[in-house]
Amino acid sequence: MKQQLIRQFCGATFFGAMVTFGSMAGADTVVTTTSNGTISEFSPESMVIRTETAPAPIHYVIGKEVTYVDDAGAPVAVDVVKSGVPVSVDYVRDGDRMVVRKVIVHKRAAVVVPAAPAAPVVEEHKTSTTTTTTREH
Repeated sequence: MKQQLIRQFCGATFFGAMVTFGSMAGADTVVTTTSNGTISEFSPESMVIRTETAPAPIHYVIGKEVTYVDDAGAPVAVDVVKSGVPVSVDYVRDGDRMVVRKVIVHKRAAVVVPAAPAAPVVEEHKTSTTTTTTREH
């Protein structure tokens, strides 16, 4: 009886392990991560993003099927993507590489430059005083 329970336990454990490993092997889970920042370098093969939170620039590899869109999801031309442009990057990890799948190009915030204060108006007034003294002789 004891041996039969041990065999059933081992069989159930083996079956459970096989089901678990089988489901893991058949599942392709892709985790996409989004990062926000400003492009500091861009080429057709790679891009470097600077973020406010990361102390160092982050290097990405451009995927073969990357899409470039604006905030509304409309496609944008690749030539819009360049250094200084604010973006969100959707990427997946492939080993130690971060492969870009989608680049969302954000509109640049309007920079309001305060007008230079007007130069003070300097008025120059010249006065001259003439004193005439008359002597009687």
